[in-house]
Amino acid sequence: MSIIKHPEQRVGVFIDTQNLYHSAKNIYHARVNFGNLLKDSIAGRRLIRARAYAVTTESGEEKTFFDALAKLGVEMRTKDLQIFSGGAKKADWDVGLAVDAITASPKLDTVILLTGDGDFVPLVEYLQTHGGCQVEVVSFGRSSSLKLKEAADDFLDLDNDPRRYLLNYRSGARRTMTTRQSDSKPSSDEEKDGVE
Repeated sequence: MSIIKHPEQRVGVFIDTQNLYHSAKNIYHARVNFGNLLKDSIAGRRLIRARAYAVTTESGEEKTFFDALAKLGVEMRTKDLQIFSGGAKKADWDVGLAVDAITASPKLDTVILLTGDGDFVPLVEYLQTHGGCQVEVVSFGRSSSLKLKEAADDFLDLDNDPRRYLLNYRSGARRTMTTRQSDSKPSSDEEKDGVE
């Protein structure tokens, strides 16, 4: 893939925290180092907006995480975990992230999506065709949608340097994803602890 990166390039970063959290947790039993992740994603370019999408729980234990992202200059968008009768749980920011990326695209040269979720392929294609933006995807390659990686103008695979992109990383902790499909959503039980 041939992409352009220069210091005056206007960049917007949109972070699917649930997707990255569950990938790091399920593959490495670790947490994401968002400081290094943002630094390498932005790569010395002009950051216009960085926004993270997350779910809040009744316990409020994710507040420390939200504060840490705010200190990095990341704007938080949150919504409550929905619990339906019968116990089903839902927490999804896909539409909100997509709308925000499309809305911001006229002021950006590059949109960086921090997710491996294949549901964002139409967003990537729209931004490239109608938004006039270069689209980069940053995620763990092993748990990322192949179609998303192929659609992006560039893909930064966090699996290539887990020591840099993970907190509490131990090389022996890595495991394969035999029980989960790469495009699958977190289970209902996983949703409640989806932010760390």
